[in-house]
Amino acid sequence: MTAEATLPTTSTAPTTRQVWTRARGITLAFVLILTAAVAMAAVRSTARHGELDPRSADPYGSRAVAQLLSDRGVSTRVVTTLDEARTAAGPNTTLLVAVPDLLTTRQQDQLRKATASSGGRTVLVAAGGWSVERLAPGVTADPATSSHSTLAPNCTLPEARRAGSADTGGIRYTTTRLDSDACYPSARLATLLRVPSASGGGDTVVLGAPDILFNDRLDEQGNASLALQLLGSRPHLVWYLPSLADTSATPNGDQKNFLDLLPSGWLWGTLQLFIAAALAAFWRARRFGPLVPERLPVAIRASETVEGRARLYRKADARDRAATALRSATRTRLAPLVGVPVTQAHTPEALLPALSAHLSGDGQALHALLFGPPPGDDAALITLTDQLDALEGEVRHS
Repeated sequence: MTAEATLPTTSTAPTTRQVWTRARGITLAFVLILTAAVAMAAVRSTARHGELDPRSADPYGSRAVAQLLSDRGVSTRVVTTLDEARTAAGPNTTLLVAVPDLLTTRQQDQLRKATASSGGRTVLVAAGGWSVERLAPGVTADPATSSHSTLAPNCTLPEARRAGSADTGGIRYTTTRLDSDACYPSARLATLLRVPSASGGGDTVVLGAPDILFNDRLDEQGNASLALQLLGSRPHLVWYLPSLADTSATPNGDQKNFLDLLPSGWLWGTLQLFIAAALAAFWRARRFGPLVPERLPVAIRASETVEGRARLYRKADARDRAATALRSATRTRLAPLVGVPVTQAHTPEALLPALSAHLSGDGQALHALLFGPPPGDDAALITLTDQLDALEGEVRHS
């Protein structure tokens, strides 16, 4: 009784250790980039938390100026939607728009219609060219910002003359309105403009920088005096903080979806990460070049190579490939025996008639044996192998 030796199994799949060794560099780089992005977002969020919010006591908040206005009898109310801001506009109200550039064109037009004839004061903080031309017609924002932060008034506006030098700076403005007050000039362009309304007795104040409203800058220069005079001319102050949740930002009043809320910077960042990942994949990918013959360190018997390939075929359940290899080798050996060139050994029209004449056999049976379909199971493959051996033996002995 003989025992069949168990052959060791072979595998070309990489091990877990090999996968980790190859991928640890890319994984470490990805983790570092992600950590840096989270850290930067956290730092920026804490540094500018509650910016220009009259309820915030942070350095960039505006709670101090709201408290000083309250002590002088001026009420401050925060609104976050355009409808609330439009409803609040009136002759006894100062409407402060914290970030005008966040408003859409449609929102800017609606806000202008509500404030043009309200008789109150509208204060635009750091309004750029995107918004100032609609919210304050006749005013244009200069592309170059002021290189100085502390400026002298140099105008006849009473509020500015009483306040003196202040930290205005920021965006500079020009206007075609001859009845406007241009104050705190930087390189002959104003950083604070007061434009009277065409009707209703109100006015619009365009402020180039929000510094005079920040908690940590209120006690410097004449910032407090200027802020209190600009915002305290009416008994009510409505502080409008534009919000992304405002449904008026869309044409039909529908809420924005998630992609609409993403800033453009994140889209560019995602594109950069995709390009970096593609470059890393190209760098680490296996490069296929021409085959290079290599001398083996040891001699391997042909039988071992055949057995190894057979085990691979069996593991992959590739009976079709095994049958094709067996039939091709048999046809190659049979062709010279029956007088057919090797170049035509795999052409049925050339090989089968020569075999039939040599063996006086059935051409259809030979066609099924040498060019037929792949076997359906292992038993059929073994039968095919026996039949091919028998056919070759018969041809050799005939």
